[in-house]
Amino acid sequence: MATAFGLLLITLGVQSADAAAGIPQDFPRFSVPGFEREMEMLRALYWLHYPGAGPKATMWDAWLPAPSLWPAVDSDGTAESMRRQWSEALSNRFIDAEGYVSVHQHPSIAHPHGWPFPFWNQGKGGMGWHFSFKDTIGPGWRPNELSTTDGWTLRSANSEGVGDYGWNLTLTGTGASAETPAVAIDTFQSPFFQIRWKARDLGSDAQPYLEWVTQTESQFTPDKRMYFDPPQGEELSYSVIPVYKHPKWKGIVTKLRINFGNRRPTGSVVLHSAFTQYDTRHDITGQCFVRGCATYFNWTGDLNFLRKNINRMRLALRYVMTEHQALDRKYVYNTWWGHDGRSGLKRTENGKQILYGHGIGDNYWDLLPFGSQDCYATVLYYDALLQLAAIESAILRHPEWNIPRGTLAFDPDDLVKHAREVKVIGNKLFWNRKTGRFINCIDADGNVHDYGYTFLNFEAIYYDFATPEHAQSIMDWLTGKRVVEGDTSQGDDIYYWRFAPRATTKRNTEYYFWGWSAPEAIPFGDQVQDGGAVLGFSYHDLMARIKVVGADDAWKRLRQIIEWFGEVQKAGGYRKYYDGTRDGKLQGCGTPGGLGLDCEFFESVLVPTVILDGFLGFRAMPDGFAINPRLPSNWSELTVNRIRWHNLTLQVTAKPDEVIVSAEGRSDTPCIVSCFNRSRVVDWSTEKQVTFKK
Repeated sequence: MATAFGLLLITLGVQSADAAAGIPQDFPRFSVPGFEREMEMLRALYWLHYPGAGPKATMWDAWLPAPSLWPAVDSDGTAESMRRQWSEALSNRFIDAEGYVSVHQHPSIAHPHGWPFPFWNQGKGGMGWHFSFKDTIGPGWRPNELSTTDGWTLRSANSEGVGDYGWNLTLTGTGASAETPAVAIDTFQSPFFQIRWKARDLGSDAQPYLEWVTQTESQFTPDKRMYFDPPQGEELSYSVIPVYKHPKWKGIVTKLRINFGNRRPTGSVVLHSAFTQYDTRHDITGQCFVRGCATYFNWTGDLNFLRKNINRMRLALRYVMTEHQALDRKYVYNTWWGHDGRSGLKRTENGKQILYGHGIGDNYWDLLPFGSQDCYATVLYYDALLQLAAIESAILRHPEWNIPRGTLAFDPDDLVKHAREVKVIGNKLFWNRKTGRFINCIDADGNVHDYGYTFLNFEAIYYDFATPEHAQSIMDWLTGKRVVEGDTSQGDDIYYWRFAPRATTKRNTEYYFWGWSAPEAIPFGDQVQDGGAVLGFSYHDLMARIKVVGADDAWKRLRQIIEWFGEVQKAGGYRKYYDGTRDGKLQGCGTPGGLGLDCEFFESVLVPTVILDGFLGFRAMPDGFAINPRLPSNWSELTVNRIRWHNLTLQVTAKPDEVIVSAEGRSDTPCIVSCFNRSRVVDWSTEKQVTFKK
């Protein structure tokens, strides 16, 4: 779409370049006198990733809403479409009865509300029967062969054979059941049991349950069972049973029985599949959801959305507070099975040992263990506290919004106070004095894990989690002012990939989930999570530089990225640039590699928005916006146009001592505009331009 854009900029005018690159005329422009080419290149980079920046899995809720919502692209209805997509996606994020927010990644036979791997046949000690692959992703995400019904025992039910959707059963008596053959299920490998099934005429009072026997208790008894809901309607139902919560789900299970709970001698069942599953939930989804909802509301002012979702936001945050003990401990403490921060690999004198069930990922970095005392989840928790505090405060200021309070509501002052406590404890607990940076976690054995996680440290600065002293130490490390002894990558080599820092700076051949069992076979830098790089995280790098080192340093770094992007465009795009003629292998779209640029790396869209968020310092708020320009010394001014805030389209020009804000559109409520540490209430129905002097 924008393949030849870098060359066209030199020879064509702006309008014809736009047409050739497919960029709408009303897509935002960044304007800096003397740096027109650089700004147009950034605009091209933005447009390259903008169309794909709509809603994705929940973990992207922390990053994608702002860059997809603020461009006022009205010519083809994109701006309105983006708002509609985000409103629908966030409003339909599944939140279970306890407050856990679903990952919403693609489906598999793992936990339906968790990450799509690992699943039972990727480990040892689990068990599964798949009588149908209907509506099941695969192959590769499930077993290759269907199961038979051999060895199963039916009670008060007749087999009608296996059809498209699985094993068809007619129930002939009350309390009908299907009992598995003898098995040997390691309960640690099997914290959940999932049943995919359909049922008809079970009766509204049916109460199905799963029961089991073990090596030490060989009889089915009422104290070893868990009840679950019957299917609703004609659709295939996924019953996910949290057997790990039962005190007698321990040791080795030798047989299972599915009781359909029918209290009448009628009905039919289609048993699609029944299998154990690992706990693939992630401990950051609630935090990302809260930030995503807050970001959406701050940019749109959609009161209907807030009214619908405020208690969902509150519930999601309370879940982190209680399930992960964050309210009491002041950090996220993950006790889920397999999420204890321990590696799934262990090196011994006799070679490598695979520790099945350990090292399950907790976030975007799905191969790396983040658990037990989890730094990354704590950083995002800190941010979610402040995001919701700002929303709760705005709700109190605006009773006319008619937003519900009630028992789930928070006192915003309490959230801010708690956030301060989290920051104090987190900066003590997760700070590695020896390396001068944040670690990823402290595992259940008390071991610290630090491989030079640049992404984590940049985000700690970005979310204001890092203290000023710690932020300076991090930037001294990453800008080469100091060297961390023992790191594989040091100094300039940290930016070997040019477009972004390496994701990690220390070689990691031992700290992964058990399924990634041969990391030593892949050279440092050829795997994203071990010396590779992700373009999107240059955004946090640049924002951290502006905050800690200064705008001149950030601009110097950004120009290096722009130079690289120009070469990429001249070559014909990412895939042609990294075609084997130079170092670097792209990850994504079915190919393994160490560089995250396209395909599933949607966060690449973040990088150009450092112009708005960082150098212009524009920040959307629930009832206004703030502008805190931080211009490089060789910029005389910066203008950004087509900024959609609520129902207004803004243009902002920042000079070293002056900011001018112009607005188009209709606003029926005044808003608070903050600039140069001063605030004023602006009624945009009567004013079309305001000026702030430093």
